[in-house]
Amino acid sequence: MTSPTAVRRTAGIVGAGTMGAGVAQCLVEAGYRVVVYDPVPGALDDGRSRLAAGLRTRALLRPGPPVESAGVGERMCWTADPAPLADAEFVIECGPERVPVKRDILATLDATCAATTVIASNTSAIPITRIAGWVRNPERVLGMHFMNPAPLKDTVEVIRALHTSDETIAAARELLAAMGKEAVLVADAAGFVSNRVLMLTVNEAAFLVHERTAPAREVDQVFRRCFGHPMGPLETADLIGLDVILDSLDVLYEHYRDPKFRPCPLLAQLVYAGHHGRKSGRGFHTYRAATGSRPG
Repeated sequence: MTSPTAVRRTAGIVGAGTMGAGVAQCLVEAGYRVVVYDPVPGALDDGRSRLAAGLRTRALLRPGPPVESAGVGERMCWTADPAPLADAEFVIECGPERVPVKRDILATLDATCAATTVIASNTSAIPITRIAGWVRNPERVLGMHFMNPAPLKDTVEVIRALHTSDETIAAARELLAAMGKEAVLVADAAGFVSNRVLMLTVNEAAFLVHERTAPAREVDQVFRRCFGHPMGPLETADLIGLDVILDSLDVLYEHYRDPKFRPCPLLAQLVYAGHHGRKSGRGFHTYRAATGSRPG
């Protein structure tokens, strides 16, 4: 990772949620000046808390020089006004996985940023070519699908849309390299590679619980103990957020019209009840609020 001592150019983040704060941490640790825009009341305070917690976790889990808190503060701009995004040469949108919300975000970026600003969407499933059609100069739009937790993942799925230029891909690779991350380039399709497979796996695992084939704990144990996965599919779903899983399945079903993407009723029920996984303290598993760890 590039040393954060030399301040780099300005990058923008839209959305101060779990993923937005995580990507912002990656950028500020790489020395970028980072503008985080989120108009939702209270979101910016939550984002600051997430970033502070992420920096503490990074110091414990990853090698490398610590990031000075004062330096982070000087390079971070938290704003409910999109105007500061005009200074960003690269913007990553991390908004909710809903088409109307994404369309509004892209309209805001199109009106605020320079026509040359690279725009990356961290969408989980929406085709990037569709997103690129909402702005001028669609050749500057691509997908950058970060995995959660972003600061601890060294690889990012990069998606080339129909109009994405070579220069845009090169800019994305440069940005990721500065963060110490590698790009895996894939073509555009709903769900891309990762979530076209992962969402089906999670959904089928949810159906196993729904149909009482096995409790969530045993489903995850099979994957961890038999296949050596670090996390089972339902633990992974809780980490991502069950609301994100449900929204992604809805996008995949809308795009492919294939019943295999029909969300499990239990998954939908948990989301409607507000049980979104680790971030809410309960999903398929229950978590200790102080640590976010699953008992047992």
